[in-house]
Amino acid sequence: MIQFENLSIRRGENLLFNNASCQIHPGQKVGLTGANGCGKSSLFAMLRNELVVDKGDVKIPKDWVMAHVAQEAPANDRQAIDHVLDGDAEWRKLDAKIQDTQHPQFLKFQSRYEEIDGYSARSRAAQLLDGLGFSPKDIEKPAKEFSGGWRVRLNVAKALMCRSDLLLLDEPTNHLDLDAVLWLERWLKSYTGTLILIAHDRDFLDTLTTHTLHIENQKAQLFKGNYSAFEKIRADQLANQQSAYEKQQREIAHMQDFVRRFRAKATKATQAQSRLKALEKMERIAPAHVDSPFDFIIPQPEKNPSPLLSLHQVCVGYDNNIIVKDVEFAMSPGDRVGLIGPNGAGKSTVIKLLAGELKLKTGNYHKSKELNIGYFAQHQIEKLQMDHTPMEQMLILDKDCNNGQATENQLRRYLGSFGFSGTKATQKVGPFSGGEKSRLALALLCYQKPNLLLLDEPTNHLDLEMRQALAVALQEYSGAVVLVSHDRHLLKVNSDKLILVANGKATEFQGSVDDYPKWLAEHNRGSTDCDNSLPSESQKTKPNISASEKREQKRIEAERRAQLQPITNRIKRAERVMEKLSQHKAEIEQQLAEPNLYNDENKEKLKSILTDQAYIQKELDQAEMQWMEASQEYEEVLEQLKTTVKT
Repeated sequence: MIQFENLSIRRGENLLFNNASCQIHPGQKVGLTGANGCGKSSLFAMLRNELVVDKGDVKIPKDWVMAHVAQEAPANDRQAIDHVLDGDAEWRKLDAKIQDTQHPQFLKFQSRYEEIDGYSARSRAAQLLDGLGFSPKDIEKPAKEFSGGWRVRLNVAKALMCRSDLLLLDEPTNHLDLDAVLWLERWLKSYTGTLILIAHDRDFLDTLTTHTLHIENQKAQLFKGNYSAFEKIRADQLANQQSAYEKQQREIAHMQDFVRRFRAKATKATQAQSRLKALEKMERIAPAHVDSPFDFIIPQPEKNPSPLLSLHQVCVGYDNNIIVKDVEFAMSPGDRVGLIGPNGAGKSTVIKLLAGELKLKTGNYHKSKELNIGYFAQHQIEKLQMDHTPMEQMLILDKDCNNGQATENQLRRYLGSFGFSGTKATQKVGPFSGGEKSRLALALLCYQKPNLLLLDEPTNHLDLEMRQALAVALQEYSGAVVLVSHDRHLLKVNSDKLILVANGKATEFQGSVDDYPKWLAEHNRGSTDCDNSLPSESQKTKPNISASEKREQKRIEAERRAQLQPITNRIKRAERVMEKLSQHKAEIEQQLAEPNLYNDENKEKLKSILTDQAYIQKELDQAEMQWMEASQEYEEVLEQLKTTVKT
């Protein structure tokens, strides 16, 4: 096992953490968390013997093989698959040695080669590349022909190729799309060694980790459980601090208000239910982020025409190659659309079409004259003026879109909400980290008050706190959003509709974000019934439905509606009660905000109002519980009916 004994680490004069003691046992999967700059990467460097321990001791079994993702991406003439094979250093040495059949120790080398399954090494390397999104023709390409993001994937594959006892992964999901993230998640689940993982993807951490090692205030503490379990513990700790508690209550109220506004649509579709569940989870974990440095608001659009844009029978592609055809698409203010689909199917193509960066081949694209698009993609980061400061870029932008009306203090406050406060606002952008550049690009984009936000992987390089702040800000934004992201949590809380881009089409996905891995598995097995819904057994065995079968389906659907109707009525009743009680509660809170109420002569009145408040809150809690129970029952009955139909 790994042992930290009174461990202290410094970077220069900066003490990162002090007197840390914990044990990580073989096979444990540990999420390493903490704010940027707290010492996560330094801890990795210390484990790799690249950083000297300031005080204390760290013990790692001497026979353990360690693997990590290299920071420098390859840019040479060696084939991609050869670069990945280098990850298994022992295999590489043995492979060279068994070429000399006359060597005195040839039989020994060959025996060990067979023991480590050396003859299948190239196949294993190809499988890793395939899982991370490389096509078969890519595996023999020179590394230098790939873009920076794909070279990072090569390094990830190289680390996985190593038959390691300890695997250190620092943000492995950066530059991966959702398909590759899901594949990596499955691979790491089956990894038998010890894993220490730095990641800013909440679902990724929750699925994989058994423990959380959190660095905060120069302390490193190991918690049992995944990231959500850790957040609950941390939220309970923070709730005991008065200053944090007050901000926590405002955040919870914000979440509750949004959930209540959304509940009117909660029974409309599986995707709506999925989003509500994610929001309820988000409400519970919000207190753990009360000390976040990010608390920004996306400025509301000046105009919100409806519809913003519409596409009819649109085909789009590159040169003479059609990527997506027959696109039917419309966006109105408040719409939240998530684009999902296999790697290379055309998600970015669709979003570029919406942004006006690609011309349609055929069809009609109608957009409002008042449409104001804010398009975030990785090339937006490249457009930042590296020799300017954030403040200088804000001044230029304000002059262009606001006639320079904002004061310097207003611009400073705006930048501060994105984490650029104090001297950070006046430092040149060039040396900024990838996360800081992403935040600045997002800040500049939002300041232009778009009424349609197109976000293509906006969370690359963003940490958990910034992702949380972005999710909250998008909820309050009144414009429309189209989102492509490998962050499933962000997709869940900010997508009312999912559009599946696959098989040359863009159609509404009938499941939720959580259903997508199942669809993807069917797609990868070559199922032909995977266009826009999860294939049922009846679909697999009966692709052509007769007239009598259609009539039977309609009868079953009618019976299903009849069985669900009483539950639907209970949900609606609970929603009406909650709405009424919420209004009454708001009126009471308005009364409690009056300073005169707390004078001595108003003691009885205050007591009466507080009693009413407690009574209303109790009633509201009961109504919410009834709503939750009815909604859960609705899903369970619906699932039972689906199962009955299948059998």
